[in-house]
Amino acid sequence: MLSQLKVHHVGIACFSIEESKNFYEKIGYKASDITDDPIQDIRICFLEKEGMPRLELLAPIDEASPVNRILETQGVTPYHLCYETTDLDVMSKMLRQEKFVRVSKAVPACAIDNHRVVFLFRKDVGLIELVEV
Repeated sequence: MLSQLKVHHVGIACFSIEESKNFYEKIGYKASDITDDPIQDIRICFLEKEGMPRLELLAPIDEASPVNRILETQGVTPYHLCYETTDLDVMSKMLRQEKFVRVSKAVPACAIDNHRVVFLFRKDVGLIELVEV
């Protein structure tokens, strides 16, 4: 089942979605509307370009936003890969058996049609997100 994971998007932490998306639009990406996600305390914008990975710009809403930690240490940067799964609970369990640590509980993601998402981390892989499709 792990081999069936498909990339949904690359998450990029940024200070300002408006400023960051300008570059991507110049190279042909089309931006979605900007969505505020109060559950995850982030502002989100998806960017799509045919034949290229979908990008997700994430900016903090306030000081409590988890994106602030990435921005403080690394600045604007890609920081997670999101994979699609048809069963979030089963895939989360499988990844925990592969030594991933769950760093968030499963929550609905308003920017992804309220599909459930969860974040997991393993130090030799990094941060990944699962989205249930």
